[in-house]
Amino acid sequence: MSKIANMLDADLENKICLVRMDHNVVKNGIIKDTMRIDATIPTLMHIFRKGGLPILMSHIGRPFDKKTGTVNISEAESVVPVVKYLESKFQLRGLIPDCKPQDKIGITDYTPIGKAVESLKKGEVDFVYLPNTRWFKGEEAKDESTDVMAKSLAQFADVYINDAFGSWQAHCSTYTIANYLPSYAGLLMQKEISNLQKIFEPKHPFLAIVAGAKFDTKIGPLSSLIKIADKLILGGVIYNAYLCCKYNIKIEGVTNEDIEAANKFISESRDYIHKIVELPLVIENTGMQKRENPKEIDIHILEPGTQLAYVLDVAGSNFAEECVKKVFQEAGTIFVNAVMGYSALFPEGTMAMYSLIDQCQNAVKLFGGGDTIQDFKEYLPGIFAKAQNDPSYYFFTGGGAILDAIQQGSPYGMKPVQALLRD
Repeated sequence: MSKIANMLDADLENKICLVRMDHNVVKNGIIKDTMRIDATIPTLMHIFRKGGLPILMSHIGRPFDKKTGTVNISEAESVVPVVKYLESKFQLRGLIPDCKPQDKIGITDYTPIGKAVESLKKGEVDFVYLPNTRWFKGEEAKDESTDVMAKSLAQFADVYINDAFGSWQAHCSTYTIANYLPSYAGLLMQKEISNLQKIFEPKHPFLAIVAGAKFDTKIGPLSSLIKIADKLILGGVIYNAYLCCKYNIKIEGVTNEDIEAANKFISESRDYIHKIVELPLVIENTGMQKRENPKEIDIHILEPGTQLAYVLDVAGSNFAEECVKKVFQEAGTIFVNAVMGYSALFPEGTMAMYSLIDQCQNAVKLFGGGDTIQDFKEYLPGIFAKAQNDPSYYFFTGGGAILDAIQQGSPYGMKPVQALLRD
């Protein structure tokens, strides 16, 4: 039986450790939340304790344009804030190699990395942090340039450690590089996979809550999740598209593609569709930019063909209904990868749901996704602070990673994780 390669079993003394982390927390040059950085600190400290010399790397933002194949370099997507945070919090000395990207192509000259590694070996710095991995030519490529990048990075290191659970896509720095170095899972990666197992082997009844801005990106995970969950709650545009299909209504902002995807999901999941718990009260709003004439609508009394304005949230009152409360209170496992609406304008539905979840003392509560956790922290700071020290809660560092694993049918289904498996 295959098992994941554990960094605790690796000899790291005097070894250059190339470490992929998920520090994608910078927006417009500012760290939004340090949670993902803090979660990787045990791996970094273990490397130091074992005498290893770390080269850290992460992607920031989306500088790669898939349509044109070009890389757009911007200081707003630099790793500088992450390095400054690590230096300040832990009194460390970091160094970012001065790699000069070619215009629209990305970084192809690795010479500055070699110079930075020499400084690391001499003890002049405590760690090297590579520029944004998506600034490199080959990071997201589907051609030979991804191997060129992997080989170029591998020449500077002795081992590769993947601690980036949230970076689940098979890119050069998360997947290809494992072909060229002895590769291990970091401590966070192992912790995330262990808790992910609670979704595949849940304490029943299992309640799953998923939302999103596009239905077509969620069909695969939802089709798998509805089979293993006992109850499923939808939110966001996903829920709006579902309502359009089931009740033959129209909602502003829901595209034909969303409706087609919802129809496909309903058709393919017809044997399980009874598991969906509908939240009948939704909030209609005239516009998308501000609260304009918000109105609570009961979808069950709408006539077919009704046209609604933007539906930006579910009403918080749904979670006071006895039939809905019962679903939550009876749950043995609650998996949440959702904010229930456009929380920048209407956080009330999400807040009411999170408050109800907190009252479920006997349930294992698994939260995944940046927006999910960020909204919990922002709107219910007292409950969130308590939850962080509550063993019945677990906060994943990546929501997309969980959905990908669910779609693959295994905690080890993600490509970057498969690259770390050993017979």
